[in-house]
Amino acid sequence: MSTNLPMVEEIPALDLRPVPRSIRHATVIGALSAIRPGRSLDLVAPHDPQPLLRQVEGLEPDTWSVEYLQQGPDAWTLRLTRAQS
Repeated sequence: MSTNLPMVEEIPALDLRPVPRSIRHATVIGALSAIRPGRSLDLVAPHDPQPLLRQVEGLEPDTWSVEYLQQGPDAWTLRLTRAQS
């Protein structure tokens, strides 16, 4: 039996906790470059990534919306969504 339900695209997650601190920002920026307009990436960080968010905003102003899904104490999970083009 076939159903005609729309396919729901899974939101990828990037867990930064095991990534060496020296390459975390570059890792996120690279991952965000692969996110298409209107799509999201869930980011898991060991702390509130405010410096990273400022860097992303500086590189791509007004491109990303950020929603906190979890705020500590052991992990912060944020959903970054690229604006529609």
